[in-house]
Amino acid sequence: MLKSAFCRINGMFLLPTIAALLLTGTSSQAATPGTPIRVVIIGLVHGHAQGLLHAIPQNSRVQLVGISEPDKELASRYATQFHLDQKLFFTDMGTMLDQTHPDAALVYTDIADHRKAIEAAASRGINSMVEKPLATNVPDALAIRKAAREHHVQVLTNYETTWYASNAEAQHEVTEGKLGDIRRVVVHDGHEGPKEIHVGPEFLNWLTDPEKDGAGAMFDFGCYGADLMTVLMNGATPESVTAVALTDKPDIYPKVDDDATIIVRYPKAQAVLQPSWDWPFARKDMEVYGSKGYVITVAADDLRVRFPGDKAESEVKAPPLTDGRQNSLDYLADVLHGKIDPGHDLTSLPTNMIVVQILSAARESAKAGRTIPLKPLPE
Repeated sequence: MLKSAFCRINGMFLLPTIAALLLTGTSSQAATPGTPIRVVIIGLVHGHAQGLLHAIPQNSRVQLVGISEPDKELASRYATQFHLDQKLFFTDMGTMLDQTHPDAALVYTDIADHRKAIEAAASRGINSMVEKPLATNVPDALAIRKAAREHHVQVLTNYETTWYASNAEAQHEVTEGKLGDIRRVVVHDGHEGPKEIHVGPEFLNWLTDPEKDGAGAMFDFGCYGADLMTVLMNGATPESVTAVALTDKPDIYPKVDDDATIIVRYPKAQAVLQPSWDWPFARKDMEVYGSKGYVITVAADDLRVRFPGDKAESEVKAPPLTDGRQNSLDYLADVLHGKIDPGHDLTSLPTNMIVVQILSAARESAKAGRTIPLKPLPE
């Protein structure tokens, strides 16, 4: 079923395969069908690596064949915590890639090091999936796209909210036209703060470094809303971005923002992104208002909706995501086995190029105190 240039496949919205390949210039390196994909982990300083190492042993579609981490103490700590064979560990990324021959690299470095890891993997014909956001600046994003195109590999960006059934259903309601034309989207993301929730010291170190993270809460949590809005707007580049960044807790976060508001403007719509390390509770939710109705996501599985003719809003349960769409590892396996084309969905490189544009403009806007106009990136 097509809506404009997009089609809905298993709850996600993609351009037709041929158009997507023409736009990205990439094709996935196909792993042998029916066998687990071979993956390596580059870096352990990203705290989400813990969730990954809990998930991999439970997933028969993935085989971990190597981990590169130059910090030997950190590597030893992970080896002990997750009962990992010491033979998996390398201190040098290139040596690991050359010796293990993986299908994909899962990148858990700081954000500034994404480019280096992706380029190293791509030069060897290896696909990558990085933790959000894709990059800290547009030049790095352009270099990443260049590497992906030249070496014909996939570069995917993982967001927790991609695997929320509520977000997939909200996208479905928009594509089905139940809301009418999108007018306003409001996205709230964040938690009490990385130090307050006791992230590991190696994680906190770079999260609070503007060079390694790109900013503070603005990049750490603003990327979620930028990602969702880009897909809701069918991959359009916004007209402008206006942002305000605050540091409400300068004694804890002296170098970066811990709260931000980002206004992303389109010709007939706008998104208001509210990333923060100063929420009283963790939250990831979205409000989508159209000319005919609205949908509000409630955590991962629930929604509140109101459509034409409804006297009040109602609460609904989102249908579950289908196989291959429920988590990042299954998704990656299906991409590499040729079952899923990322097209322009939430993980895709074209979508996340625009996310980096939005975040970079937000950072510039907050510093300069003015609205930053945008135009599509050069192809």
